[in-house]
Amino acid sequence: MNPGRRDRRVPLSLRRRPVPWHRQEPTWREARPAVIARALKQAQARPSGNWYVVGASEALRRDRPLALNVAGREVVVWRGRDGRPLAGPGICPHLGAPLADSPVRCGTLVCHWHGLALDGEPFAGWQPLPAFDDGVLVWVRLDEAGGEPALDAPVVPERPAAADGLTAVYTGFGTCEPEDVVANRLDPWHGAWFHPYSFVDLTVVNSPDASDDRFTVDVSFKVAGRLVVPVRAVFTAPEPRTVVMRITEGEGVGTVVETHATPLGTDERGRPRTAVVEAVVATSGRRGFSLARRAAPLMRPLMRTAAGRLWRDDLAYAERRWQLRSTGRFPG
Repeated sequence: MNPGRRDRRVPLSLRRRPVPWHRQEPTWREARPAVIARALKQAQARPSGNWYVVGASEALRRDRPLALNVAGREVVVWRGRDGRPLAGPGICPHLGAPLADSPVRCGTLVCHWHGLALDGEPFAGWQPLPAFDDGVLVWVRLDEAGGEPALDAPVVPERPAAADGLTAVYTGFGTCEPEDVVANRLDPWHGAWFHPYSFVDLTVVNSPDASDDRFTVDVSFKVAGRLVVPVRAVFTAPEPRTVVMRITEGEGVGTVVETHATPLGTDERGRPRTAVVEAVVATSGRRGFSLARRAAPLMRPLMRTAAGRLWRDDLAYAERRWQLRSTGRFPG
């Protein structure tokens, strides 16, 4: 397949000889555990600067904080008077109120128990945390949890320009560790087998080796019946908790899907919990794409629903991987 040579006027293709799910070419021989493990190890060796994704930029409002447990620590992020993100522990230094439930007034986080006000500066033992809003996602830096040399800013993947893209962010939660989420994304071979409702005709053209750490995949996105959209996509891991899929040929060249895994801590049974924050930044050179951007309030829920369906399955994959690893039964 060479998506770049297809008629650009019509993004859809018709599968002339569709292969039933059970008759498609098995991928287990190519999906070698050692290849996936090596790609995971390469990702884990890259610096993160101790930055963790908390949520979507659009979720960071001016009247209330965005809250998440990150590596077992309660964290709140809110917008200051000038719109910049401010962050810190989610425990009020007075009597421990949950600041996640407190309102923001004129850029100040006001504790709803006794009115203690925090403007992002150190106060009464409360210490702020570095925060970063990249326009799509909000990050916080936790040096104690990360244990790496700190970076001034997170490792943000290259994306389409904001004016040219349509963005949606999905968040899900699973009982696993970030490495299980990353390993799932570094196994593109499972796509057409595990997600036949979304992907068909998947071929991994290139997998990582000593000189190239990318996965290159030819795949068709299902539309309806035998109608599909073939593309070529490249998967990379720019930092330990992020995997990026970028369309390089076919419809939507430049579109990226960023998968970020944020450790939350443990549940009441001592099992690790991880948040999956996936940002889709779609773009297209077609004239009609401007209409899609204008319809963003309608498109974003549909995009999140599609991501949620995939992650219902992929979190089951990640959770199963953690269950086997934690009991010494993982064959990979």
